[in-house]
Order: sequence, then C-alpha cells, then structure tokens
Amino acid sequence: NVQPRLRKLDEGQYAAIVLAAAGLKRLDLSERIASTLAPRESLPAAGQGAIGIECLADRVDLIELMAPLNHPDTAACVSAERAMSRRLAGSCQTPLGGYAQILNGQLSLTGFVADLEGTLFVQATLTGSPADAEKIGVALAEELLAQGAGKILAELGVLV
Repeated sequence: NVQPRLRKLDEGQYAAIVLAAAGLKRLDLSERIASTLAPRESLPAAGQGAIGIECLADRVDLIELMAPLNHPDTAACVSAERAMSRRLAGSCQTPLGGYAQILNGQLSLTGFVADLEGTLFVQATLTGSPADAEKIGVALAEELLAQGAGKILAELGVLV
C-alpha cells in the first residue's frame, strides 16, 4: 500500500500524506520522511508500535529464553494503554488513542475519544506508579467516560 500512496502524493493527488515512519524505514524509504508527529500532536492507537511475543504458558524453557527481550517500562506502558482501550471497547474502527510513557519513575497515560469528524473530543491524562499500569488505564477510561466519551461511543454504535 505504501508505493501507490507515495505515487499519488508525487502525482499531486494528495497535498500531504501521513504514513508510519517505521514502515518507511523498514522499506528503505527514510528519505521520504519529511516530518514526524510527536505524541502531543497526534496520539497514536493504544499499543501502537509495540511488539509482542507469545508462547504457551507451560513452555517455561521459552519463557526463560525470551525473558531478556522484555522491557518492563514498555510492558507497563502497553498494559496501561490496552487496559484503557479495552474498557472503552476499542477496536480498529473506534476513534480513540492512548499514549503512555515513564517520566521520572511515574507512568503518565494520556487518552482521547472522538467522533468520526473530530468535532466531539474528550481527552485526559493520569499519572501513577508503573506497577499500577492496568489500574491507571481503567481509571483513565472512566475519566473519559465521565467527560462524555460514552455518549460519543454510543453514537458510533460502540457499547461500553
């Protein structure tokens, strides 16, 4: 999908295009990256960019082998983001985003819910211990619901 989109951009069919920088780099197209969006400019989907590896729970040998690949801060961030998304019944079709990061030993999670046009928009941020990542995610979802996210999601046919 990248090449046709870039061709359309080059032909002037688009004024601009937003693509994943990681994908362009993977395709050796780094020179096509004109600018990047910081999370404060455009919150990503929950868990965006994280890589997960799964194995059977009874494969202790594999769990031990893969343990050095785990990055605890990233795991906490993704856990918080996914907990928020789950509580809001998020899917690929739901206009919501979440971004967590560890700052000064604290997990900070920002999330939003919007309608499809972007005219209705609620956003909030919560901070706490990385050990409480899932609780922070659920609490942030509850805060968004209190701000009106439930109404926005209901209008989209999403039941929370």
